[in-house]
Amino acid sequence: MKINRRIATLLFAACLLTVAGCGSTPNREGTGEYIDDAVITTKVKAEILNEPSLKSAEINVETFKGVVQMSGFVSSAAKIDKAVDIARRVEGVRSVKNDMRLK
Repeated sequence: MKINRRIATLLFAACLLTVAGCGSTPNREGTGEYIDDAVITTKVKAEILNEPSLKSAEINVETFKGVVQMSGFVSSAAKIDKAVDIARRVEGVRSVKNDMRLK
C-alpha cells in the first residue's frame, strides 16, 4: 500500500514538473506561444508575398510573444511603411518593431 502511494506521488510530481517546463518566462516562450508566434509569422509573410509592390525576399519577419520584428533592406521608405502597415493588420500582432533599412 505504501509503495503504491509513493509511486503515485512520484508520478504526480513528474507530471507537475513536465507541465511547469512548458510554461513561459519573460525571456522564453511556452509551447502554445511558440505555435501562435509561428502562425503570426506565416500570416505576415503571406500578406507581404501577396503585396505586388513588395519583394518578400527582402523582408525578414520574426515574432516573439505577439511582437513582430521586421528587418531587411528595401528600396524605398514607402515600402517600409507598407510592410509595417501590413504586419499591424494581421490578427494576433500586438506590436511591430521596424528594423528595416533603405538600400
